[in-house]
Amino acid sequence: MNDAARKIAAVAQPEQHYREAPNNIEAEQALLGAILMNNDAYYRVSDFLKPPHLYEPLHRKIFEVAGDIIRMGKIANPVTIKTFLKADEKVGDMTVSEYLARLAREAVTIINAEDYGRAIYDLALRRALITIGEDVVNIAYDAPLDMPPQAQIEDTERRLFELAENGRYDGGFQAFNDAVALAIDMAAVAKERDGGLSGISTGIMSLDGKMGGLQRSDLIVLAGRPGMGKTSLATNIAYNIAAAYEGEVQSDGSMKAKQGGVVGFYSLEMSSEQLATRIISEQTEVSSSKIRRGDINDADFEKLVACSMMMQKVPLYIDQTGGISIAQLSARARRLKRQRGLDCLVVDYIQLMTGAGKGDNRVQEITQITTGLKALGKELNVPIIALSQLSRQVESREDKRPQLSDLRESGSIEQDADVVLFVFREEYYVKNLEPRDIHDPKYPEWEALFDKVKGTADVIIAKQRHGPTGTVKLAFQSEFTRFADLAEPSFTHYEEQ
Repeated sequence: MNDAARKIAAVAQPEQHYREAPNNIEAEQALLGAILMNNDAYYRVSDFLKPPHLYEPLHRKIFEVAGDIIRMGKIANPVTIKTFLKADEKVGDMTVSEYLARLAREAVTIINAEDYGRAIYDLALRRALITIGEDVVNIAYDAPLDMPPQAQIEDTERRLFELAENGRYDGGFQAFNDAVALAIDMAAVAKERDGGLSGISTGIMSLDGKMGGLQRSDLIVLAGRPGMGKTSLATNIAYNIAAAYEGEVQSDGSMKAKQGGVVGFYSLEMSSEQLATRIISEQTEVSSSKIRRGDINDADFEKLVACSMMMQKVPLYIDQTGGISIAQLSARARRLKRQRGLDCLVVDYIQLMTGAGKGDNRVQEITQITTGLKALGKELNVPIIALSQLSRQVESREDKRPQLSDLRESGSIEQDADVVLFVFREEYYVKNLEPRDIHDPKYPEWEALFDKVKGTADVIIAKQRHGPTGTVKLAFQSEFTRFADLAEPSFTHYEEQ
């Protein structure tokens, strides 16, 4: 096909003094020839190779027409294809019909079709990279008012990661024995890990016992009314994971978490200083209100300093950008994974995020956010803990224990979540029922109930794809904003479904 190759190359690539885009006309000719000779060659490349990936416009059209014919269950050959192409089009001194016949006559074996397809695809990716690079330069020079530099960086990152994801041709069906091997590998990892968990330990044993840890790629929604302690629980879990981090060097030189993990925390409501104060209070058992007021003695201050020195080594990264969009959050999470590693992501909270659109439909916007979070968890292969508010209808019921229907804009949150956890502290509501008069006949009854629920919290597992639902009772120390296992195992109970 040397003759034809030179002719098509001469038409597609006239002599120029500037660098041409990466391409391989001969590989495209070889692939098309193989398809025209044996249509099975098309199915070897059709899952990753599309017409726009071919460099020569005529080759794109041939590949597109051949694909349409083959998918209809018909035979694609030079005779059936030529009727869909312009009869008067020339390839050098050949007609299209003669060129098609030449491709088929000098075709290579079908065995090489996939190799040619991948070579063509890789060149298409390189051309796309060049386009993105040129756009970055041109936009930076033009400096449009509606696109500040930070927005351009995030848009470029988005395009690069879209290209990286679309550029993967390792998808498709997987043999069942491969899936079984992966399941056995996961079980082996769980056996070796402290506590025998398949997922990442939360640092709270009774919760791990119910959930098996935080499973990679899961979207875990943690919800509760204000004052229930959902942010405190998320902060506790995030710090426990980061503090337990123990890395292991892989064969390729990268680091992988053997225990614990690297945590990214999006704090949309609180500043990083407020979040750090909570964690320091939890670790040192010095009240956070005292830390804020500076009402601490020398011994407490020494504890704070010692704790801060220890915490500097903990791989916990905080982003305090308010009103962040799902696109920005995804771009920054990818960047963190690339630069520092990432094993768990926390978002506090869903309702403070913004979607991609600018419409007034908040339910649709929440759907975009939860769908985006679920997709991000799968892409990065990390569990995402997303906090959520509950609607006010909880307060109007006599039984204040939350239900799935109480989730704000609950449709998409409930649907996309792999696990839904509710934080419920009966102490909060019982305390508000305290009789004003200590001599009130009902006071002893209230006091007995308050003593029973004081310092405890229920974590209700309302939904779990991989396991049972139920309730885990934990200890809660409000002055230190700390959740922990109860000393008495009898306090933990499960309502299996």
